[in-house]
Amino acid sequence: MELRVFTEPQQGATYDQLLAVARAAEELGFGGFFRSDHYLAMGDTAGLPGPTDAWTTLAGLARDTATIRLGTLVTAGTFRLPGPLAITVATVDAMSGGRVELGLGAGWFDDEHTAYGIPFPPLGERFDRLTEQLEIVDGLWSTPAGKTFDHDGRHYQIAGSPALPKPVQRPRPPIIVGGFGARRTPALVARFADEYNVPFADADTVAALNRGVDEVCRSHDRVPATVLRSAAQVLCVGRDEPEIARRAGAIQRPGRHPRRGDRQGRALRVDRHDAVVPAGARPRRPRAPGAGRREGHARCRLVLTLAVLGLAVLRCPEGSCRGRQDCRVTTSRRHR
Repeated sequence: MELRVFTEPQQGATYDQLLAVARAAEELGFGGFFRSDHYLAMGDTAGLPGPTDAWTTLAGLARDTATIRLGTLVTAGTFRLPGPLAITVATVDAMSGGRVELGLGAGWFDDEHTAYGIPFPPLGERFDRLTEQLEIVDGLWSTPAGKTFDHDGRHYQIAGSPALPKPVQRPRPPIIVGGFGARRTPALVARFADEYNVPFADADTVAALNRGVDEVCRSHDRVPATVLRSAAQVLCVGRDEPEIARRAGAIQRPGRHPRRGDRQGRALRVDRHDAVVPAGARPRRPRAPGAGRREGHARCRLVLTLAVLGLAVLRCPEGSCRGRQDCRVTTSRRHR
């Protein structure tokens, strides 16, 4: 697996704080730094000093970091038009030297739309729009140089686009699709996604959702192992019990020990909503590209929300684990 860091700055973080975490993650050998895309704090917090825009932030981080992967989990499709989004992500990809990944979803938090005057269509329409957005972003990036791109959809129409700029990464930056949908989400994964993410669910749910993605991939004549798998979990770390309890309380999660006797519990406890690692746990040194991989198996990534500012993302080379609790945790700098 590969450990990455993910933050939710709508809960209260400045750009300088995000940069400090990103640079620390880069220095410590974490594989990536991701952030949410929200404009309103959730739960019992003021979220001061206020929200930051995801892609504006990532553009800054693209210039202020050197090697770490950068991206969103996930960009709300309701916030941006697909053509300008493709331009923005391609621009940040160039600014980062080819280190960007795009997580794209339908949008779900209605309160933030009301708070900032953003239209919030019904769920079915949001998924219809998301489907077209993925078609357009992928189409603009994959259109050969010198050719034009057209799209005649229900919600978006594009005619004669030069489909520029192109991202640095070829054929395009990785696209991440996630969620709990049993029908439309797996179909979008099979058609467009390089990675499928399940946020904050127990191991049985993660396994069941991934089996569903496998089935839909096969029905679309796509090899399931070509989809990288990831799961998000909350992680609270501390030097001692009082610090763990304080940080767990700050994110409204109960602190607890890893279970003794669990094979996974030796390093990490993952529950339905929270996880605690023993004090002093550190990410392992990066392995050589391809180390530990089995031919024909998908890789997977586990995302753990840190109580300080973030989430950590672990990618596993054993696709058959599908979030299995005895899956061995390692880290790597590599993206592929």
